Amino acid sequence: MATSNGQQDSPRPSTDYSHYTPAELISRINRLETQLQATNSQLAALTTSAPPASSRKPKAKPSKPFDASRFSTRLIALKFSYMGQHYNGFEHANGTVPPKPTVEEVLWKALRKARLISPPIAEGADEDVEVEWEAARRLQRYAAAGEATVEDGAGGGKKRLELNWDGCEYSKCGRTDRGVSAFGQVVGVRVRSNAPKRVPREGDECVGGAKREAVDSVEDTNDDSAIAPPGPPASSSPRRAFDPVADELPYLSILNSILPASIRILAWAPTPPADFDARFSCKERRYKYFFTNPAFLPTPGPIGMTLADGSPSPIREGWLDIDKMREAAKKLEGTHDYRNLCKIDPSKQMSSCERRINFADVELWESGGRKLTDHKHLNATGEDAIKTLARRSGIGEFVDEGPKVYCFSVHGSAFLWHQVRCMVAVLFLVGQGLEQPRVVDQLLDVESNPKKAMYEMADDGPLVLWDCVFDSPEDGGRGKLDWVYAGDAVAMPAVTSKNDTKFGLGGLTDTLWTQWRKAKLEETVTSSLLDQALNQGDGTPLTRGGFRQPSTAQRSQKIFDGADSARVVGLYTPIAKKPKMDTLENQNEKYRNGRQARKDTKRKSALDGT
Repeated sequence: MATSNGQQDSPRPSTDYSHYTPAELISRINRLETQLQATNSQLAALTTSAPPASSRKPKAKPSKPFDASRFSTRLIALKFSYMGQHYNGFEHANGTVPPKPTVEEVLWKALRKARLISPPIAEGADEDVEVEWEAARRLQRYAAAGEATVEDGAGGGKKRLELNWDGCEYSKCGRTDRGVSAFGQVVGVRVRSNAPKRVPREGDECVGGAKREAVDSVEDTNDDSAIAPPGPPASSSPRRAFDPVADELPYLSILNSILPASIRILAWAPTPPADFDARFSCKERRYKYFFTNPAFLPTPGPIGMTLADGSPSPIREGWLDIDKMREAAKKLEGTHDYRNLCKIDPSKQMSSCERRINFADVELWESGGRKLTDHKHLNATGEDAIKTLARRSGIGEFVDEGPKVYCFSVHGSAFLWHQVRCMVAVLFLVGQGLEQPRVVDQLLDVESNPKKAMYEMADDGPLVLWDCVFDSPEDGGRGKLDWVYAGDAVAMPAVTSKNDTKFGLGGLTDTLWTQWRKAKLEETVTSSLLDQALNQGDGTPLTRGGFRQPSTAQRSQKIFDGADSARVVGLYTPIAKKPKMDTLENQNEKYRNGRQARKDTKRKSALDGT
């Protein structure tokens, strides 16, 4: 062993106990045991005592509550998409607990989680910013109207699912129903801004087309509790004018990082008009309803060329006559009363169902994802005309075979409840040869047909709110919104991530590509299996029409309504002969004298305290 002066210690000589008497040995053992006990006590004290004050870690400071009043705000518009099958429609109604969240609920919670809005939360309302997706757990967690809550002391811990937009200047353009998707939904909302709070004074200047006051005083907006990046630090010296896009919070990347992949923010408008309202400022709403042709699996053999009543059919059962559908669609254009092509809501007490449709047509829909092959910056060769190059070089033949995809496109200033789905249902009947295009003329003639026939409307899944248009030649473009899309150069200074929010890991198109590829491969696998099954066997099923004994088979009519398979209805009853609903006027009167009267009585009793 080395000593302090660097020399090696010589080993200690061992004690020779051979000459010790028994009494001396016992005395020696007692001394050693006493020393060992004392040493163990010292070691125990060292290992259990508190560390010196200097070695303790400082306690973390409690986070300060978020103070929204320290930040400036601005009114913006958001354009976004959502896949409707995941949601219980767009609009949330306070007092209800839908089995699935609404798009509005998810958006509201994302805006709150990012601290972009900070509306007051009423006592007994749910404050959580996380979305509950499971239907059973939603019923356990949230209280419906009239149900006791934790606020009442008997609600079993339930809270109200209550969305509050107070102070947000919130407005929405389209209110899509359950299952309906949107690729161009628009809302207006006042959100937290990166702009410093300031006091206006003389010497205002304009930046980016927007008036900006000179900075007189700036508050410290640094707060680590905010998810969205905080504003600039405090400064007493004047600074350059705030750019409304380049210096702003990256709203798209902030919200897309919080929202589920089925909802994507596509763009934001930094300078909507001062009187902007997403609903009333919208000049035109555009919808698309997608379907295949054949609409459902065609009925094979001679039976497929007849209707259920035995009369000849102009087209095989399962296929749609697209030309007839186009003829009928064009009759929908113009200003008409569409009471026979919508679902009446008596609570609205509408005296007329008049609307204007600017455009209606049935269009062949080219394969989705074509931009990947058409655009020279995305395709395999870097050329503009990938199809021409492919034919020349033998890369592949662009032959479009198999079932086609079509869409019913309709543009209008506003639409009635379920109007698009009712119009599509009638077009499908025309396409199947069960109705003629002139049926549209009959349904639009409300003088001769004041009562709507009881027919089924089309399925909700294939319907998409495609776009909301705000500019119009009639107002000189005053309502136009200047959208800033993901990846636009003007927004790059505000981006805080490595990618440009459009491409790259986690970017908008990266997320959408993942969804598209999964669906495309599922389509490829199932269509390949369908082809294989159609080619197997001896071929005789192709002549029997799906029946074991075609000559004696009782056949029912198949009706296509946009769903994955046809409905079997027996013999088809034409729309003109179907049972009729009550007139619009009678429905309004019944509502006033019934449900509305009961509501008024209940409200009056509550005010009187009786």
